[in-house]
Amino acid sequence: MSSVLFTEHPTDDGHVIGEIKLNAERSLNALTLEMCEEMLPRLRGWAADDRVVAILLDSAGEKAFCAGGDVVNLYKTITGEGDPSFPERFFETEYWLDYLLHTYPKPVICWGNGIVMGGGMGLLSASSHRVVTETSRLAMPEVTIGLYPDVGASWFLNRLPNGAGRFLAMTGCQINAPDALQLGLADRCIASDQRDSLMQQLTEAAWGKGEQTDAHGVVNRVMRELEQTSQPAFANLETPIHKHAALIRELMDHDSVEQIVAAIAAVESDDKWFSKAQKTLAQGSPVSVKLIDEQLKRAKHMSLAEVFQSEMVLSVQCCRHREFPEGVRALLVDKDGQPAWTYPDVASVEDSFINELLTCPWSQNPLADLR
Repeated sequence: MSSVLFTEHPTDDGHVIGEIKLNAERSLNALTLEMCEEMLPRLRGWAADDRVVAILLDSAGEKAFCAGGDVVNLYKTITGEGDPSFPERFFETEYWLDYLLHTYPKPVICWGNGIVMGGGMGLLSASSHRVVTETSRLAMPEVTIGLYPDVGASWFLNRLPNGAGRFLAMTGCQINAPDALQLGLADRCIASDQRDSLMQQLTEAAWGKGEQTDAHGVVNRVMRELEQTSQPAFANLETPIHKHAALIRELMDHDSVEQIVAAIAAVESDDKWFSKAQKTLAQGSPVSVKLIDEQLKRAKHMSLAEVFQSEMVLSVQCCRHREFPEGVRALLVDKDGQPAWTYPDVASVEDSFINELLTCPWSQNPLADLR
């Protein structure tokens, strides 16, 4: 069976809702090159199809919308199995997909139920209507595998308030639906059991004709009603990011990344969420921490296209060094939890090494055509 399912749902007034369902439940719908290659032409076709008024992007199963990218296949090619050109093709195709969603001319509703991490965050953040449920767990945990938050994270993390984006990137901490809404990483909190009701209401809605069609307005009305009836599902959820907002701002307000890391480590807290964030940072890749800081600094005033072009450089360069495959080996392949990082701590990471990773290896960036 295909790892992506495409369905055209006819509306009562003669239009179509296009549905893209990630269908790789066993791998938590991890995003593969093949999945990206299937989605791109379908999305482009629907963009040009006057019958199609909106897109629903969701997934099979209840556990995860998308738990990340296909890093195990990346690991295999980096370590000598398969086509050595795979990393470049994978990142180029994934970033084209994300950029297309960011700039899509029609409403894209992303149903971010369950685990939404890495590549899943790229899809959610690129969608015009980002839905989270009471089961949503959002994170960019690349620090644990020697990588950095990509898929446009250099864009959307830089836009979070009071250093929260840098904190999320460095600690890989998970956030739930109310915090995602508070931060601006999601647009609507809707109960997970309302997924079928959403599709039903979209197909029953009055979409209008020609220039009278206000597709974004129709989607907003449907989602507003579902959000209002879903409030009880979120009533008892804590908001750790909101709770720690002042502390996070204080911790991120230092003059160097080394000082930030030391400040986070020095906090004495019996809060389980914060303690887990501290632990992830302490065990994460020092190279990743340094990369995260530098990439976010450099990307702060970049356009969206420039962000993806810079991430293309950095992601491919990371595949040419041992830190990333070593992180994947320890966490996902051998699963020994004992990565042998290149540097013992953040202070030891040489600036020249970071600059090398940020240097474009091509005469022309593969994403030079992004506009």
